[in-house]
Amino acid sequence: MSERLFWQDPYATRFEATVTRAWEEGGRFLVELDRTLFYPTSGGQPHDTGTLGGVRVLDVFEPEKHGARIVHVLEAPLEEGAAVEGEIDWNRRYRHMQRHTGQHVLSQAFLRAAQWNTLAVSLAGPEIHIDFDVWPGPEAAAEVLEQAEALANWAVYANLAVTAREVPEAQVPLLPLRRMPKVRGAVRVVEIEDWDLAPCGGTHLRSTAEAGPIKLLGFEKGKKNTIRVYARSGWEALEDYAAKHRTLKALAARFSSGVFDVPERVKKLEEELYAARGEAQALAAELAEGYARELARSGFPAARQVPLAALAETGRRVAEWPGALALLAALEPGGEHARLLLVAHQGREAELQALWKERLEPLGARGGGRTHIQGRLPAGKLQLALGAFPGAAKENT
Repeated sequence: MSERLFWQDPYATRFEATVTRAWEEGGRFLVELDRTLFYPTSGGQPHDTGTLGGVRVLDVFEPEKHGARIVHVLEAPLEEGAAVEGEIDWNRRYRHMQRHTGQHVLSQAFLRAAQWNTLAVSLAGPEIHIDFDVWPGPEAAAEVLEQAEALANWAVYANLAVTAREVPEAQVPLLPLRRMPKVRGAVRVVEIEDWDLAPCGGTHLRSTAEAGPIKLLGFEKGKKNTIRVYARSGWEALEDYAAKHRTLKALAARFSSGVFDVPERVKKLEEELYAARGEAQALAAELAEGYARELARSGFPAARQVPLAALAETGRRVAEWPGALALLAALEPGGEHARLLLVAHQGREAELQALWKERLEPLGARGGGRTHIQGRLPAGKLQLALGAFPGAAKENT
């Protein structure tokens, strides 16, 4: 059994302990201690990392759920019975504390805003995930998120005290818990002054002020008419804001506009792009029809290089001509490879496979298809392929 020092003082970073058990299992070096500051992965909160006797701690877990044992996975072995000093990675621990307290604040905020009950949480990454027991639809959900975020940050600014205590099993039903515990016996509860009370074995802040700011990032519909909400808390919310602000400022600079003008500038650019695409498609169709007629006049089989934008449409129009059999090609951006399109009129498709395999693959062409074959070829072999194709096709006919 390991004494859980992280419950006594979650702000402590160093401790002394004795190795009560040490062993190797599956290539991993494992130890148990008589006391530890290292929090094991539990309740959605990730484990601590750090060092133990100068050896890196890679993982921390409980072999039995809600059990008394805590196992530390080390980079190298330690001797059983050794007295060791341990130090946790404080930056990692504090972020976990901000996430966890932030999640408690948010769970209560959603309960107050719309009676949403928390089903599950994940604190594994910078984004807090909270699953709730309702799917109200996207419009109603957006309204609830706005209200809950305001409530949560009110709790942050109110600087409410956060405390934890162990409650005897007989007293548990008498408490106004946000949710009932999943275990029997004495229960550890975390209380946010005048705000929230919930069973929890995680590490928490001293005050809600340390969890701020709290920012909701979005939501999505979950399974069985539930909703998953995404959020950030504390330093990780500030880092998210800073990264997005830098991105927005960079976009504003590219547009020579203010940051709040960027959406309108992007909208205008999209409209211009769609208009340009329409014009380009019309020109490509006109160009493709000209190439198809040119090839038909010169006679089939035929080969020609065309612009990349007109390749597919040229192939479609060429295939409509009776007796058509043609190799079309276009250089890709960068000029290292060429796109190939081998097409034939209905009734001549069987010739495509033999031509591709016998005439083009030896030159390095790679591709496939049934009614037509498309693929790529090194650009250095393109003119050789185009020049040899008409004669090779006649030989195969």
